[in-house]
Amino acid sequence: MKDLCVAKKILRIEITRNRSVGKFFLSQQAYVEKVLNRFNMNNAKPVTVPFTAHFKLSTNISPKIDEEMEHMSSVPYSSVVGSIMYAMVCTRPDISHAISVVNRYMACPGKEHWQAVKWILRFCRGLRQKEIIDRLFVYSL
Repeated sequence: MKDLCVAKKILRIEITRNRSVGKFFLSQQAYVEKVLNRFNMNNAKPVTVPFTAHFKLSTNISPKIDEEMEHMSSVPYSSVVGSIMYAMVCTRPDISHAISVVNRYMACPGKEHWQAVKWILRFCRGLRQKEIIDRLFVYSL
């Protein structure tokens, strides 16, 4: 058995300890930045809330015309939702409601559904700019 000292990173989750106050922080800042870059949202205008009431999502707004279906088939909707969901499960439960709403339309997303997903990415972008990025959860030792 080998002592590898204090863990600083596990499964791409950075661990920061503050022993003087007895707390530690979990961060996925690098992962969030990678997701934003992958889906070309790294320069998007940030927002302060993960989901707003102006999104009226339902199955009625799913694409019904072949042109719309063809357009939405080229959109990486499920890949984006899955990527954000990983961050949600590990360190970002503040976006869980927003992800659960857009996840309902995974089978046949429309343009409004895609706009809602991009809004969530913009929220993640806004957190990246702040010092509190992914340090929402502070655990006591």
